[in-house]
Amino acid sequence: MTLRSERAEQGGPAGPGAESLLDFLPVPFLEIGADDGVLAANVAAEEFFATSRQQLMHAGLKGLAPPDHPVFVLLEHLRQRGGSVTEHGVAFSSARFHHDNVSVQAADVPDHPGIILLTFHVTAAPRALDQQMAHRSAARSVSGMAAMLAHEIRNPLSGIKGAAQLLEQAVTAGDRELATLICEEVDRIDALVERMGMFGEAQLDLRPFNIHRILEHVRLLAMNGFARGLQILERYDPSLPPVWGDRDQLVQVLINLVKNAAEAMRESGREGQISLITRYRPGIRVAVPGTDEWRHLPLVVTVRDTGPGIDDTVRPHLFEPFISTKANGRGLGLALVGKIMDDHGGAIDVESRPGRTEISLYLPVAQETQAEGGQETAQP
Repeated sequence: MTLRSERAEQGGPAGPGAESLLDFLPVPFLEIGADDGVLAANVAAEEFFATSRQQLMHAGLKGLAPPDHPVFVLLEHLRQRGGSVTEHGVAFSSARFHHDNVSVQAADVPDHPGIILLTFHVTAAPRALDQQMAHRSAARSVSGMAAMLAHEIRNPLSGIKGAAQLLEQAVTAGDRELATLICEEVDRIDALVERMGMFGEAQLDLRPFNIHRILEHVRLLAMNGFARGLQILERYDPSLPPVWGDRDQLVQVLINLVKNAAEAMRESGREGQISLITRYRPGIRVAVPGTDEWRHLPLVVTVRDTGPGIDDTVRPHLFEPFISTKANGRGLGLALVGKIMDDHGGAIDVESRPGRTEISLYLPVAQETQAEGGQETAQP
């Protein structure tokens, strides 16, 4: 008998009301019986474990974690000594879900021997917001670098190339090769500066649009180009509201992420798949710089791949310019992703381990007034 069913039998006011209150609780909650079965679960637990309440209660805790998982050690400790314990840095993983750095809070129920109450606290959202500050700093530094290069380097290049071309015509045949070399190097530097120009400040064409049409556009480009032959799966929440952003720039972001995922799998020789996932996750918000306002980012777009994963030494610097794990990479693609997300006021979160990498974009949704104002031009 669960605690809630017992309260219902007693006729107290906390019968069905208690069940409803648990479902309003934003933290995943499980009531565990003496045999490690799941006696009760709330809606947040269903989302956390990507499993319905009925399946959770049927499978029990053993269906969610292997026998040597730290959660079972935690349960045994509490059943012997009682009290409450918190275990940090716990991972839960299966084919349906994966969570790193979970804090598990457990407490016994003195009047009900063997029953343990578990709550699960995920640190991914705070980490996404912390990383957002680093991405914002990297994006601003890249923008400043682009402006500096355009002003301090590109302008004198035309003079250098013109002088080299004049020398190329006047010098002997033996020295003409050096003049040609100068012209080629000037062209190479000019091309680099031009690539950096994409990081400059630009006016965003913000309007509401359906993010799934953007993802379908990117998927078609990938399937007929750089991801040809790879499997690309779509897992969309069809009830998502319109996103508020610049369509072309978000297309560029998603193309970069999907292309990186495809190249990572091909370079490692893995045969895997890429998943494009959308979901609505309320509660994520970031401060608007220079104001006391907060921007809500409930719309989450995730690009998941089954590649080799991202090295731990590279991950903290992933969105900084000139950082690349590719043999011939220039390290500008993900820096551009960070810059565009910063321009949109969004956030980025990265989770990676061998065989599974997820990059999630947290984006704002269009308000009703914005959607009405851009209704005619909102569709991509």
